[in-house]
Amino acid sequence: MGDHLLETAEFHDLFVYDDWANRETLGSIRSREIPPPRSLKLMAHIIMAVWPELDLDECTRHLLQLKEIWRQYLTGLAKNRFNDPIAYTNTKGERYSSRIVDVLTHVIMHSAYHRGQIASDIRADGGEPAYTDFIHAVRQRFITLRADKK
Repeated sequence: MGDHLLETAEFHDLFVYDDWANRETLGSIRSREIPPPRSLKLMAHIIMAVWPELDLDECTRHLLQLKEIWRQYLTGLAKNRFNDPIAYTNTKGERYSSRIVDVLTHVIMHSAYHRGQIASDIRADGGEPAYTDFIHAVRQRFITLRADKK
């Protein structure tokens, strides 16, 4: 398997899950008569880097685009490139270099972290948060994993 924990197909699966969980979470925000402002801000942040101001419809459109962007990126990513470094600048202007595998893992974990914050906001607002556990999505066949297609 190499120096990283996941293979290309497994990252495809995680990003399929991430897309489903993001759409479920957006649905829970949309279910509120007045969406909790912090939840909408967190959802926009999950979808786009930094802290954009997006309304619910913009979040929906951008989620569709994001799904396709990640699909294309992962499809074009050779397995032997996972450990390649990529340089970037964070929101504070600090320059870093990280392995591709670490950035991909961060994206998945970071969005799950913010979905948890949104779930807390929705519950505090009297609503029912989306149930976005990975195992739930697999058990209920809400997502189809590459391993299931074999």
